[in-house]
Amino acid sequence: MSGTQRRPESPDSGARGGGWFRTKSVEQSIQDTEEPEHALKKSLSAFDLVVYGVGVIVGTGIFVVTGTVAKDYAGPAVAISFIVAALVCGLAALCYAEFASTVPVAGSAYTFSYASLGELPAWIIGWDLVLELALGAATVAGGWSQYVGTLLDNLGLTVPEVLTHSGDGFGFGFDILAAALVLAITAVLVVGMKLSARITSAVVAVKITVVLLVIIAGAFFIVGDNYSPFIPPEQPTEEGTSGLLTPLSQLIFGFTPSHFGVMGIFSAAAVVFFAFIGFDIVATAAEETKNPQRDLPRGIFGSLAVCTLLYVAVSLVVTGMREYSKLESDAPLASAFKAVGQPFFSGLISFGAAVGLTSVVMILLLGQTRVFFAMSRDGLLPRSFSRVHTRYGTPYRSTVLLGVLVALIAGFFTVTELTEMVNIGTLFAFLVVALGVILLRRTRPELPRAFRTPFVPVLPVVSVLASLWLMLNLSVETWLRFAVWMALGMVIYAVYGRRHSRLRLMGDVGSGSGSGSGGGGAR
Repeated sequence: MSGTQRRPESPDSGARGGGWFRTKSVEQSIQDTEEPEHALKKSLSAFDLVVYGVGVIVGTGIFVVTGTVAKDYAGPAVAISFIVAALVCGLAALCYAEFASTVPVAGSAYTFSYASLGELPAWIIGWDLVLELALGAATVAGGWSQYVGTLLDNLGLTVPEVLTHSGDGFGFGFDILAAALVLAITAVLVVGMKLSARITSAVVAVKITVVLLVIIAGAFFIVGDNYSPFIPPEQPTEEGTSGLLTPLSQLIFGFTPSHFGVMGIFSAAAVVFFAFIGFDIVATAAEETKNPQRDLPRGIFGSLAVCTLLYVAVSLVVTGMREYSKLESDAPLASAFKAVGQPFFSGLISFGAAVGLTSVVMILLLGQTRVFFAMSRDGLLPRSFSRVHTRYGTPYRSTVLLGVLVALIAGFFTVTELTEMVNIGTLFAFLVVALGVILLRRTRPELPRAFRTPFVPVLPVVSVLASLWLMLNLSVETWLRFAVWMALGMVIYAVYGRRHSRLRLMGDVGSGSGSGSGGGGAR
């Protein structure tokens, strides 16, 4: 680290305020990364970060979500929906870029919240992210297992039903392929970030090649009449969803999203937004980046730009190849190629999806372990999980623990119904980061910022409102599950985290020495 950083002169100088809303200074966060036993190895470049971002964003969404929302919400105008969703993500990305370059420490939104909002909000967002990334990795591993199972069937190799989630006749099912994938990726993450970056680069190269081939090949089968009308006339829904599946916005405002028309474009944007989830994972690797002040903003914006171009191109191709109303919901892109007599590309799409999901699982596990590592290093979780491997420089204990847990979740449970939990957690993180930018600008205006979010506080406020609106479009059931998980987190924080917080213990030592709990070096 730079020689300009000084350690606090008193034990409590890293904190400001007291109680559950004590904040951890940026200086203290950076100094914690210098502890030999808890320091991550710096090996990533801007290119590695872009690859990580693209690797986690481009998954089954590009093969499935594109056609589904075109058929049900926006028609060919789904291309506009992707641009709208990208703009919402871009607002959050501006806030993430400022924080990540100012506080280049593992933990992403958790670390940013600790520096700006306080310990309790930081715990809440960290607890939230650990769950969302675990469920996301387990769900994607299950999807990968289905693709690989189909490919194995085509080769004449059948996985026993008891070792899949289709073994209803046995009364038991353990998805061995999904669990094996998670464990293999866990081993790679333990060995080192550079190895995982190389594997991710290879996987992403295959995935992007498949996507580009699909775009180029599909362009030759575009029929101009399929784009007319580009924005289909509005069709109000016959009746709103009822019960726990009701969107919260419908329950509060009586608002029922319409199909097609201009409003259909925005309804589609709320759905395709989740195909962009993942660029924020780049920020979790801040501490392992060689030049975080320069490379983190490049990684965040680069991955978002690449994925936006790919999504828009694929949406234009698939709606140009086949009339939007005839697209199949399960595999719209593959069905479009079958409809024009090109089954080869249908198989290629399945292969690309199977390969691509590998990188998604890897990067979700990476993000989860880094958040867990940061919380452990701060004492909110047992400190033993923040020790790094003496040879590989990775948080091996937390990586192994979480890898085994996610493997068990992927093996024993079908978590398709919980995928919305991933969405609400990510949007909540976006909201918190935007608020944190505003607060840190006010409390620490003198901090050097390699990247500055423009038009503060207006732009972060717009980001907060956009994220909140998309959250309100999620079901009541999702909100209830989210509330239960957060309540459990509050209990754990009150019983363990608050008592073992390093920031609290440092404050107690400072008070005992007569220096007070505010600390002269605190800001």
